[in-house]
Order: sequence, then structure tokens, then C-alpha cells
Amino acid sequence: MLRALKIDRRQADPIDTVTLSFDDRFRRRIKLCGDAGTEFLLDLEKTIELHEGDDLILEDNSHIRVRAAHEALVKVRGSDTHHLLRLTWHIGNRHLPCEIHEDHLVIRADHVIEHMLTHLNATLEKFEGPFTPEGGAYGQGRTHSHEH
Repeated sequence: MLRALKIDRRQADPIDTVTLSFDDRFRRRIKLCGDAGTEFLLDLEKTIELHEGDDLILEDNSHIRVRAAHEALVKVRGSDTHHLLRLTWHIGNRHLPCEIHEDHLVIRADHVIEHMLTHLNATLEKFEGPFTPEGGAYGQGRTHSHEH
């Protein structure tokens, strides 16, 4: 079985793609199967976040392109900028991954959080799409190493 040992950005003509959820895009070592059936072992030196469009470089120098899977998401809107900032604070206070856009937020669907946001008068819109939240402030990607 071929091993993917490193990541690069946008090589030419991948031999396959692999579609991964947000949770599955944070890995170091795992057996994967590409969308067209290519089996390979992701075998990186350290755990890193894989992004849409990253290429996994295999031992034979071929590569497999990472695709972000569509997931159940919720678009969160406030009535004005101040309201949206308050909603952002409540989401961040729960350490939830979140995409931040100019006029809305995107979170993963979660009925408990949706209930809370509804009670804070947020406007919610469910949809399916790739989830690419903000990275951590204390390092690259998904880290939470600071002390509370």
C-alpha cells in the first residue's frame, strides 16, 4: 500500500481525490480510500489540518487531492453588527469551531446550540456545504494548548 508522506498545494492532475469531513481532515496516520478507490496510508510526521485543495504526495510522487465533504451546517445571522458580535461571543465561549463571514457565521448543525441561538434571537438557516472554520489563535489549525 502506498503511503502519503507529505502535503503540497495544487500539483498537476491528481490520480484520485479523497473527500473528508472537517473532523477527518485533522490527522497524522490513517488508512484512507480515495473517491476512485485508491487505497493509501496517510503517514505524516505530525498531526496537521488538511485543507480543501491540499495534495497528499505519495511515495511514488503521484498525489491525491483533498476535498472537503459537505456537512450539515447552520448559517447564523444577527439583526445588526452588535447582535452578530454577541452571537459570536456565545459561540466562542463554548469553544465551537466557526466560520466568520462579513455578515454571518457558519457552525456545524447542533440542536442544543441552535436552541441557544434561537433564544438569543439569531436567524438560523440550515444548509449543506464544506466546513472550513477559523484556525486556532495559539498555533496553526486546531490547537487548544493554552491554560484556563
